[in-house]
Amino acid sequence: MRRTACIVLAVMLAALAAPEAQAQEQKIGYVNTDQLLEKLPDYEGIREQLQLLAADWKKELASKENEIDRLRAQFQQREILFSDSVRIQRQGEIEALVQERQRYMEQHFGPDGDYFQRQQELLKPLQQRIMEAVGVVAQRQEFDFVFDRARQSSMLFGGEEWNLNEAVLRQMGISPDETSN
Repeated sequence: MRRTACIVLAVMLAALAAPEAQAQEQKIGYVNTDQLLEKLPDYEGIREQLQLLAADWKKELASKENEIDRLRAQFQQREILFSDSVRIQRQGEIEALVQERQRYMEQHFGPDGDYFQRQQELLKPLQQRIMEAVGVVAQRQEFDFVFDRARQSSMLFGGEEWNLNEAVLRQMGISPDETSN
């Protein structure tokens, strides 16, 4: 998000600062790569693969959470019966399980986790295909800049006439009216 904002700002400053930019108009367009991905036939299969992969990990996380909840409830019920050393030991066991669950979650769902890496791996060919099509459309229609409006883009407004999604889909051989959902 911050990178996109910096790029947009740099492009705008360059367009304003360059003397020849004032003499000629810049042609700017945008796409929404999230919407483009959803239109690709292969995308639904990738989403299903990722959901199946995540389901197993989520079950394991739920199991770990249930065990932690069970041990906490058991501890609270019997806490007054424990000596200080047993109380500390049980609290340590519960905390160790909490940390183990956290490590498991980070390993699979963290920013560098297995889910994210697998998602990147599966989506990379589709994203490359989109980028190639965007390049062809941008050159053919003589755009100077094309921005991505997906997710939390810094583009606050884009007139529909500059939306290149349909042209990009046609370039990839997909009818803009088709839906993969």
